[in-house]
Parts: sequence; C-alpha cells; structure tokens
Amino acid sequence: MSAAAEARQAKAATFSPRTVLALVLVGIVSFASLAVLSAYAPEMRISQDTGGHALSSSAVGFRGAVILLEEMGTPVEVNRQDPRRLQADPELVRVLTPGWKTEGKDLAAFPRAEKTLVVLPKWRTARDPIRAGRLRKAGLGASAAQATALLAPFADRTEVAHRKGVSRPRLHGVGAAFAGAGELPLGEIDRLQTISGPDWIPLLADELGRTVVGQSRRRPDVIVLADPDLLNNQGIDSLANARAGLIVLDPQAGKNGVSFDVTLNGLKQGRSIGRTLLEPPWLAATLCAVAAALLLGLHALARFGPARERGRAVALGKRALVDNSAGLVRMAGREPEMAADYVALIKSLIARAAGAERADEAWLEELARLRGAVPPAEIAAEAGRAKTRDELLAAARKLHDWRLEMTRERH
Repeated sequence: MSAAAEARQAKAATFSPRTVLALVLVGIVSFASLAVLSAYAPEMRISQDTGGHALSSSAVGFRGAVILLEEMGTPVEVNRQDPRRLQADPELVRVLTPGWKTEGKDLAAFPRAEKTLVVLPKWRTARDPIRAGRLRKAGLGASAAQATALLAPFADRTEVAHRKGVSRPRLHGVGAAFAGAGELPLGEIDRLQTISGPDWIPLLADELGRTVVGQSRRRPDVIVLADPDLLNNQGIDSLANARAGLIVLDPQAGKNGVSFDVTLNGLKQGRSIGRTLLEPPWLAATLCAVAAALLLGLHALARFGPARERGRAVALGKRALVDNSAGLVRMAGREPEMAADYVALIKSLIARAAGAERADEAWLEELARLRGAVPPAEIAAEAGRAKTRDELLAAARKLHDWRLEMTRERH
C-alpha cells in the first residue's frame, strides 16, 4: 500500500461518522453539565460556608440543631426567602441567627410568629490556616454598643457581659415560661455571655442571677438567647448543653415546626435565569427546547437526496423567456384571456397528429362525431367562459383530455 493510500485510510478512520457523533454527544453532555453546575454553584458553595447559620457545619454553625430536631420528628425548614415575602404564623417557632454586622431593621422585617428566638453572636472567628474548613477563635465580638444597635427594635438599651474563663454554669427558670424546667446544669462554656437591660424580662438566669435567656417587653413574642454555645455545633456536643438548648428552643411551642433563617447571614436565595429555566414550571419548556434541538441535530446528520446545485441568478435561453412572459401575464391578471389561444393550439395539435394540413372546423366536428368526443364548438365555448385562473386551469385540463380522446392517445 502506498503512503498516500495509508494517509487516506487513516484520515477516513479518524473522521468516521461514529467518531464525529461521539464527539458531538460528549460536547452536548459537557455543555449541559456546565450549564446546570453554573446555575446551582451558589447552592453547592453553601455547604462549605463556615458562618454562624443553620447550614454551617462549623463550630459556630447550627447545622447540628437542625439535624437534632429532624431526628426528634420536629418539622424543620431553613428559610432563604426574603422576610418581606413571609407571612405571620402564630404556630411557628422562628430562629434568627444574626451577625454583629446585622442591622436592627433587618430583624424587625420578620413577621410575628408564636415565638421568635434571636440567638446573639458571640465569637469572632478566623479560618484555620492549617486545617481546611475549620475555624479558630479570634476573640469575643460582642459589645454593649453592638448589642444595643442590633436589638434596637426590641429594647432601648442592651448590656452584654462575659464570665471569665471556662465554667460549668447552672441555669434556673425565672419567668413563668421556664418555671417547670428546674435547675439546668450545663457543660463547659467558655466565657458565658449574658445580657441585661430595663426592657428585658429574665426567663433563664445563671447561678449569679445574670440573664441568659430574656424576653422583650415591647415584643413578647421575641426571646433572646444571649449565649449561642447552648445551641451551636460546638455547644450541643455536650448532652447537658443540648438539653438546655432544646428547652430554650421549645420546638413543641409551634405546631408548624421550627424555621431557621439564613438570610441574615447573606444566604438569601437568588433567582437567576439559569435556575428559572431548570425549575418548574419553566422546566417543561426547557425540556421541549432541548428535545427540539436534538431532533434538529438528528435531521442534520443525514442528507435526504443529492445536493441541489445552485442555479443562475438570471436564467438564460428559451425557458427564461417563457418564465418571464408567464410572470408578466400572471402579474397583469390576464391568464383567462389566453383560453382562445390555447383552444387553437389544441386544435392544431390534433390536426398534426391526424396528418391534416390544418385544423378545419368541419373536419374536427366529423372527427369528434366518429370518436364519440365532445364537439369542438362546445369545448371552445366552455373555455371561453373562464374568468379566473382556477376556471382556466379546469378548462385546460378538459382540453387536454379532449385532445387525448381525439387522437386516441389514451389507448
């Protein structure tokens, strides 16, 4: 085999229809996967977020509380909708986990619920440079000015205090809400955080009488948990802290379950064009468009018939003259006036087929009588009555059939 033949064979094997089809399918699947992943990339990055919210598995997150409630059979949802779209629900426990940069008006935007538990932030954190996905404590982030600004919709002034070092506090109920809780011994708490202020009614206090859980005098449905370590992931690692956190949360208070908000942590759900097209009700339209594109692609894979060569823009010869003349007659609307000329043409064709010198009327009448055909005068009169293009076409068909009868071409 020559070198040229080998090259042609290699080229044919490389660019075979199966290879091209495989490349096209791989490209389509890759593009579709990229589009879907791009649309849902923000959702996938949430699991890697280490903030203090209900979707975070870090030490300061509250993912453990969500899982604990689900295992207990309590209906739990993680809200990512704009608070202005929510409705008041008198049978819901709403949990808000703001940061110190959250503004008070953001808390006030939430509608009323059976119970709104505001969990104050406590720690300033930094990413661990050695262990990926973990945090390090960078100190306390709470101050009286920050607490007052954050809780301004519910109290005029809020003081924040911290116990020194690690301790094992013992909580007891002060208000009627937790009167039956008895004494609640806690596990190890690093620098227990408490609040105070004239607008806060103590509900749970430590052995020193400092408020750990307080109720707003302005909004009785609002309860503040001063120390998040009773409910966050590192806190409920201790069974005693988890028990106390559940008593504070009191999931049985809401028949509609517990709703953890994450919009205050910057995780408000967005509506991009990609997600809109990939979710109902627009998903059906997207699937129809994809199916139509696939059918078009299949249709383009095979050619039906030989390739049609492109003709001249301006035709030449007799056919061009006939086409142009017919176009002019059509534009002028003079087709019916051609009936008489067409009758004369048919008569001349009959005479030529019979060997006559000319189409004499008497001769045509005698021929029609012998053939058992329609007399020429009658067929000519019917053609003369044509007034529209459709009537002219019908008369032309009859003239054609008449010619075939007269010349015996049918047989």
